[in-house]
Amino acid sequence: MAVPKRKWSKARSRRARSNWKISTPVLVECPRCKSLAAAHKVCKSCGYYKGREIISMEDN
Repeated sequence: MAVPKRKWSKARSRRARSNWKISTPVLVECPRCKSLAAAHKVCKSCGYYKGREIISMEDN
């Protein structure tokens, strides 16, 4: 079984862990209804994606 040759210091461990951040979601303006929507996803307010109706909002 592989064993590390040297112990990582606490500072080195914490520095390595410091880059685990949650990134903010990328929001783009929907070309149809002008509301903010997640990139590459169906717009939640109008139900369109790439100019095509994916979800009928009259039913929901």
